[in-house]
Formats: sequence, structure tokens, C-alpha cells
Amino acid sequence: MAALPDRYADPVVELRRISAEQLEPLLEEETGEWRSELDWDFRLSGDLVRRFVHMQALSGFALMHGAYAAGYCYYVCEEGKGLIGDLYVRRAFRTLENENILLGAVLDAVWRSAGVRRVEAQLMMLSSPLERSIPRHNWFHSYPRYFLEAPLERVTTLPTKPHAGSSIVPWTVNRHDQTARLIAQAYQGHVDSQINDQYRSPGGARRFLTNIVQYPGCGAFFPLASLAAIDAEGRLRGVSLASLVAADIGHITQVCVAASERGTGLGYELVRQSMVTLAAHGCRSVSLTVTASNETAVGLYQRMGFTNRRNFAAYVWESP
Repeated sequence: MAALPDRYADPVVELRRISAEQLEPLLEEETGEWRSELDWDFRLSGDLVRRFVHMQALSGFALMHGAYAAGYCYYVCEEGKGLIGDLYVRRAFRTLENENILLGAVLDAVWRSAGVRRVEAQLMMLSSPLERSIPRHNWFHSYPRYFLEAPLERVTTLPTKPHAGSSIVPWTVNRHDQTARLIAQAYQGHVDSQINDQYRSPGGARRFLTNIVQYPGCGAFFPLASLAAIDAEGRLRGVSLASLVAADIGHITQVCVAASERGTGLGYELVRQSMVTLAAHGCRSVSLTVTASNETAVGLYQRMGFTNRRNFAAYVWESP
């Protein structure tokens, strides 16, 4: 990796140059903040960070205060895109300037990677995500999003909406390719395909599905509450995929229906049945994220009892 610009000299260092022990107080605080702010158990994600830092295999930067990290930000690059996985600065050091120092260092490094023309980020613990200065602003787009949650104690009172043309069955990994094609078709021209370019092709959607099924970034995949809608000819018409983000908290990681099924109630029924299954498992609440401009989806979730717990944003930088 090329040397950092002079303005990012000490106290910003590459993550490959610090130990997991130097990151430990930060990860402990971050784990507590995810729990208090979002009811989210961050421990699995924190353990992955520890493991890769110990292996000196995590690309990114730490903002040091003495011997320990006061903040960190890491990223991955693949197929012409950089993805910022996390950015967290400890409360005692949290300022927009310190966050931007880390964000700027990562963006500088990503743009020096061969072939990268796009960077994506959704940083839940970033301060003032909707109203702040951002490095490389001339290439920047921001998409406001909501972190919604709903209690599950009365989920059985939600009315059912049977769908005459489809049967709802458990989603299994053998539907991986079908689901990838459905996502790519359903998100054509959708704002979420501007946020996540993996939605634009079946190949990208397959990688997205692999991430949510195999890795803990969206919680631990929960097959029992992950459902598929199949029509009489065996074609996939919709999915609702779920995870557990804590022992008693569920999360809907993906809701998608075929374009021809929009407005039929199929998406509602898929989400409702996922919620019922999560409640039966012992979950007290469920969360999901949605783009603010997707007013139809926001309205549906509100009618199902979801309320907004946190405003955040999806960030995209794209070079001309």
C-alpha cells in the first residue's frame, strides 16, 4: 500500500500495524453501544475484526491515542468497488473531524486501489449522518435511510392476507440462484440499486445473498423465519429473509417480491409470517432498514407496527 499523505501521518496508522489488544477497549465500547442503541449483539462482528487484525489481514486505519486505538475504519475492495465495513470512534474522542480523518484516509487508500471507481458505505454509528461535511464531496451521494423496529408481543393480531396464486414455504439455500435472479429483476430502476450495485445483476445479488447467509454483518442467518413464495408452476415470486441480531431480537435482512406481485399483499404476508416465526422463537422485537424515499415500503412497515429508531444514511462515492 502506498504511503499515507502527510496530513494523515501520526496518529493515524494502518490497521495492519497494530495489535488486536490495542483495539480491544474500542471494540468493547462499540459492542456496548450497538447493544444500547440498536439492541444488536455486535460480538460476532467484533470477533471477526479481532481475528483479521491479529492476522494483519484487515485493510484500514486506526486513530491512535497513546498505545490504544481511539477510532478505526476498515474496508474491502473487489471488482472495481470499495466497501467501507465499519467506522467507529470512541465517545471520548468522537468529533466530526476525527471521523473524517479516518474516512478520508480510507477513501484515499481505496482510490489508489487498481480499478476502483465506486465506494459504498452504511455506517450506523457515524455522527450526524445526514448533516455533515464529507471527504471527496464532489463524487458523493447520500441516501437517507431508517432503522425501523416493531414489538412482537401482539404480532398474532396482524391480519393475514392469503395470496391465491402463491404458497409460502421455507427458504433454503437451493433457492440461492432463483433468489438472486428475482432480486436483480425486482430492483431494476429502484433507488436501492443506486445504493448497492450488487442488486443490479444476478451475479452481484448472489454475492449479496452469500454475505447475509454466511457472515454476521446482518446478524446470524435464521432459516426458520426465512420464507419463499412459490407460484403454481414452481417459480419464485418473493422472499423474506431473517436473522437474529441478539438472542431475543430478530432482523429482516431482505424483502423482495416480483414486479408483477407489487400491491398484491404478498410482501406483507411474507414479512408477517417471518415476524410470527420470530415471536414463536422467543424474540421480543424485530428490526429492518429501509430507504426513506421508498415511501410505499415505509408506509407498509408503519401499518405493521414498525417505528423509526434511528436515522442513518447510505453513502456512495463514484468517480466520473
